Amino acid sequence: MARNTHVAADHNAPAVTRILGNFVATHPSQGWSPEVDHEAHRTFMNWLGCAVGAAGHESAQAALAAVAELQPAAQATVLGRREKVDMASAALVNGITSHTFDFDDTHLKTIIHPAGPVASAVLALAEHTGASGRAVTDAIVLGIDVACRVGNAMYPDHYDRGWHITGSTGMLGAAAACSRLLGLDADKTTMALGIAASQPVGLREQFGTMTKPFHPGGAARAGLMSALMARHGYTSSAKALEAPRGFMQVISAKTDWNEITDELGSRFEISFNTYKPFACGIVIHPSIDACVQLREQGVRPEDVERIDLRVHPLVLELTGKKEPTDGLLAKFSVYHGCAAGLIFGRAAEEEFSDHIVTRDDVVALRRKVMATADANVDEAASIVKAVLKDGREVNVTVEHAIGSLQRPMRDADLNAKFHALADPVLGAGQVGKLIDACWKLGQTANVGTITALARP
Repeated sequence: MARNTHVAADHNAPAVTRILGNFVATHPSQGWSPEVDHEAHRTFMNWLGCAVGAAGHESAQAALAAVAELQPAAQATVLGRREKVDMASAALVNGITSHTFDFDDTHLKTIIHPAGPVASAVLALAEHTGASGRAVTDAIVLGIDVACRVGNAMYPDHYDRGWHITGSTGMLGAAAACSRLLGLDADKTTMALGIAASQPVGLREQFGTMTKPFHPGGAARAGLMSALMARHGYTSSAKALEAPRGFMQVISAKTDWNEITDELGSRFEISFNTYKPFACGIVIHPSIDACVQLREQGVRPEDVERIDLRVHPLVLELTGKKEPTDGLLAKFSVYHGCAAGLIFGRAAEEEFSDHIVTRDDVVALRRKVMATADANVDEAASIVKAVLKDGREVNVTVEHAIGSLQRPMRDADLNAKFHALADPVLGAGQVGKLIDACWKLGQTANVGTITALARP
């Protein structure tokens, strides 16, 4: 049977695999502004707190049980736990835990959670090799730049096809970061990116299950292994990203090459990273923010007749679960997010626990939320109206939620978030020392001092 083999491919794409390989290998250490470097420290600390906080989650237990069957060598720390495993498995498990609560960083332009794949791979490798915090910081900045620039070039087409873009670009960021940490030259870094290009991880169908946080963990492991293989001479296509049958043109109809090459080395995507005050999908945040504001204006759950919600269609596509039955599903329910915001005035991990999700008053209020998709509402916005039983109406419009670039979380907010996540695991005293160590990452002689503090 004959096949139609015609593909509208770009045969004149720039050599972005080599361009990125050369950039990662040769860009000078700390070759960016102090503001970019500070953002790298914020990114690392937020990621580490999320990973430690979820160390006891059942997804971590299951992943470690599988890893143990491989009888791994004790090379790297599983954050928030006593176990050490091989560095690839540590990258996997720490990537899983960092994303389990859906509380990690977000590059809003692409909805990529960049630290999960990149930092998980880098820290595991760095602990085993005894690398400095400066080397880790450099690797994180460059790895995130690679992942997010490739994401910029493909978003939204790639995401709309059903790929979880965090995992399906994260293996490139992890490979870049680990190549940098290993000191690979431009040719071997290019090979590492090429090896990683054959290992995209993640489908959006998995949202609401343990397999969603597997995506950054799987990407971290794939990127780390790609760099190690390239170090020992394993080869790949030097056009693995841009070729007509390469990664980007196969999995996306949109390939804006300029998004990869423009201002490369002078604009760093980590500058556009944001941090979540709410432990759920980022598109729910404006609606939660609005309901918290309703509460602050005196609206009480028992006085509500209904809550009318107008949001961009993507919000309901991603988080339209009306009757979530557990915490993982509730993270993809804008209805639950609104109920949590109004009842508790917050939506941290506790508000997405199974016992809160199924609580009678929460379920009752959730069912009073009436959501309407409106393409005229921006993805970052939410328009909320509380109709009260006495006939009054209270309106709140959020154009940018707290935690966005326009309303960023302060360093003190990140410290408080870290304590809330990690204190139950490590104790407040040890967590205070760990936070201080994270802020001093770039000055640390050996990152083993940080991973030691991240163990109970």
